[in-house]
Amino acid sequence: MTDIRDRKKDHVELTVTEGTQYDQPSGFERYRFIHNALPEVNFNEVTTEATLLGRTFSMPLFISSMTGGYSEAGPVNAIIAEFCEAENLPFGVGSQRAMLEDESLTDTFSVVRDKAPNAFICSNIGGAQLIGGLDTKRLTQLMDSIQANAIIVHLNPLQELMQPEGDRDFKGILDGIEQLVKDTQLPVIVKETGAGISEHTARRLLNVGVNVIDVAGAGGTSWAKVENFRSSNQSANHGFDEWGIPTVECIQQLSKLEWEQSFEIIASGGIRSAFDIAKSLCLGAHFAATAQPVIKAIKNDEYTGLEKLLNQWKKDLKTILTLLGCTSVQELSASHLQEMK
Repeated sequence: MTDIRDRKKDHVELTVTEGTQYDQPSGFERYRFIHNALPEVNFNEVTTEATLLGRTFSMPLFISSMTGGYSEAGPVNAIIAEFCEAENLPFGVGSQRAMLEDESLTDTFSVVRDKAPNAFICSNIGGAQLIGGLDTKRLTQLMDSIQANAIIVHLNPLQELMQPEGDRDFKGILDGIEQLVKDTQLPVIVKETGAGISEHTARRLLNVGVNVIDVAGAGGTSWAKVENFRSSNQSANHGFDEWGIPTVECIQQLSKLEWEQSFEIIASGGIRSAFDIAKSLCLGAHFAATAQPVIKAIKNDEYTGLEKLLNQWKKDLKTILTLLGCTSVQELSASHLQEMK
């Protein structure tokens, strides 16, 4: 168990370093906004509100899962929870696998509901932990520990294969997700951890009842690099550091499926500004998500750092909408972008 705690701590420490970020871009840099010199909107009347799973939030930004499962994670989770409660933003805790194996770690997760009694909070479990099904006791523990509003299943075969101690068996994960959908009344969100979700994979997930897909494409944190940079990894394989589908390609592939099934797309993987959020929505995503900039801001200046960062993003998003002649994020579309040759 100590090994899992150390691994979780290593992950958070390494994600805030530049050396663990993809060299390949997310794809947002290929597009620029088409400036509207006659926007005909009042900046003070522009709203950044957006909906996800039927609930309205102050802006289309989900604070992605990252922390939990080691003692120092509690304070970080508490800051995120307090901010999301105040600003009406959704967020997810990090993988709760460690908590299911060691109940003494429950407090590092349950603190979020103490700090955010009204916020939209998601549980999080790895796909590999669903192989063969999650028994009723553990499923209840997963949800009740934070009084979850939804469950995130993270898929991370690349990351696991780069871990000397990682999972090697991925057979049965889709069946496990299908069973989870049947066993819970909560919405199920499936996300990658940075290598992206293709159209083919998305269709398989939708066919078993998944409600939301977070593409988590390449362009942000490379979890292959994170694992390869860990000091305990004596078998590092840097040949896979750039493996993955860029975020923009994922969004474009998944948006084609909206003609077939009703679901929501979250864009993540290299979301580093309000400009990336707006471009995501123009390209077909319903919401965006980020983690690394949040952890970095908290590490640098705790609650104040997070507040400064996301208030600036919200102001920038409102400015972008105004300069495009939009009064809300719902008006954003591909017509507001130009692909640069």
